[in-house]
Amino acid sequence: MLNYIVRRLLYSVLVVFGVIVLTFLFFRISAGDPAAALLGKNPSPLELENMRNALSCDRPLFFGYWRRTEAFTSADFSKNMNIAGIKVPAGAVPNKGCLRLEGEGLGFSRNFLPPDSSDLKVRFLFRGSFNCLGQAHHSIKWKTAEIYFPAETREIMLNPTHPSGFLDLAEATFFKRQASPFDSQLFSAFGEIVSFKSEFPYVEFLNFGRTLVTREDIKATLKRSAIPSLMLMLPIFFAELVAGTALGLLSAAFKGRAIDKIIVFLSVAGMSISFLVFIIAGQWYLGYYWNLFPVWGYGGAEYFILPIIVGTASGIGEGTRFYRTIFVEELKREYLRTALAKGASPIRIYCRHLLANAAIPIISRATTILPFLFTGSLLLESFFGIPGLGYAGINAVMNSDLQMLKALVVCTALIFVVVNLLADIAYAWADPRIRLK
Repeated sequence: MLNYIVRRLLYSVLVVFGVIVLTFLFFRISAGDPAAALLGKNPSPLELENMRNALSCDRPLFFGYWRRTEAFTSADFSKNMNIAGIKVPAGAVPNKGCLRLEGEGLGFSRNFLPPDSSDLKVRFLFRGSFNCLGQAHHSIKWKTAEIYFPAETREIMLNPTHPSGFLDLAEATFFKRQASPFDSQLFSAFGEIVSFKSEFPYVEFLNFGRTLVTREDIKATLKRSAIPSLMLMLPIFFAELVAGTALGLLSAAFKGRAIDKIIVFLSVAGMSISFLVFIIAGQWYLGYYWNLFPVWGYGGAEYFILPIIVGTASGIGEGTRFYRTIFVEELKREYLRTALAKGASPIRIYCRHLLANAAIPIISRATTILPFLFTGSLLLESFFGIPGLGYAGINAVMNSDLQMLKALVVCTALIFVVVNLLADIAYAWADPRIRLK
């Protein structure tokens, strides 16, 4: 078994690697510029530079020596023609998603002197002819041109030249050189999972930095929010498991009779009713109308009773139907008919033989549910004001806090990997015929 666990752990490393890469691609490429979104309107170039550096979003995506800088103002002229820090001549006109220059040149003024770089680079997306810092470029089709210059340069002039006599400029992006090509956004994402330090304990795990909105430490936020989520979801999990197993066993034992039909009807009805209906009905009748439980807040054990009741009631129907199906199929097995023929009591047949042999699918279902115990229920925590991980996730979505969302996604993936490994070990424990090789 030890060899199997070691192989699964190595395989899990590959799974986690894939999750990190996919999460990185989703949050880095499709999310745009988180620094600009966080700082709002009209941030200074130095503020934008520092925020991008703190979020590691100025670095190359995978590998490279150049990172973005606001020492000179970058521009996308397909979206905006008038940008602070760029001297646009009076004769420049918009031309199908770009800026057309004829005669007079375009000037880029330095915003600040970058202290950590001696070389800068500008990349132009252009069409036409121009001269910049003594370099001439010409193309009748859209093309990129890269020009290198020292950081001490105070101004860059872009002048249309012959043979075309005009210049269509779509984008201008500035970069500064960095020492290591591995200082990239992808490697920063891996560093959030595990990083090495020069002092004890030398290795740090799950260091996601700070939230984009409140600037709190994300690891501390996850620890603080995990406790309410577990206090809420663990009772729901065990209540659903015990009640669903018991009702499914009872329904299977009386298959085709009135009690079976009643249980099946209630289970299907519970599965068909929206989760929101359970929440609203529970808050109205048990909270407001009968005043049995508080409906909002996080101040003690009494605040968890109502959401636990609502969560259990909404999920017990699906669990009962699942377990009933398993037990009905298992009742057709020869070993149960043999046990019945030998005079074994119904309690022994159902509670020992039947449950023991139906343990594999029960464990499989528990495996899919367990990871959500740590992330909590988004709706339950939001409607009842419980500051758990689900509540933190909702706030992160509302505030566009990509750093917090990424931490929740990666932690959930790690939990899935661990739980699946524990499930395989539990299979071998539940069924002696299974050998982990």
